[in-house]
Amino acid sequence: MGLTYVEATVTGPTGRSCTLDFFLDSGVSYSLLPENVWQQLGLEPEETLDFILADGTKIQRQASECKIRLNGKERHTPVILGQAGDEPLLGVITLENLGLVLDPFQRTLQSMKLRLG
Repeated sequence: MGLTYVEATVTGPTGRSCTLDFFLDSGVSYSLLPENVWQQLGLEPEETLDFILADGTKIQRQASECKIRLNGKERHTPVILGQAGDEPLLGVITLENLGLVLDPFQRTLQSMKLRLG
């Protein structure tokens, strides 16, 4: 099994943007921005969410929303506001918002087959 990283650009409400190398994890729901990035973009916490880590630890993290541009597509996405030491993480909610899916064999992003029902 290999690791997959993708480059994407995130933009905050002030219009400031930042291009990052995101670790793509198809087992994670939410994307995460490092603390210095979301502060630079001018994001503000909108809500607090509860999470359970792989080891069973329960944590709370603040969340917000930003725009993300990846593979020529741009959409709004919810993001977790990371803390010091957190790395950029791209989750499946963001991928689905962009109409993308990870091909687990090629470790590349592909267009989703969108379904209405």
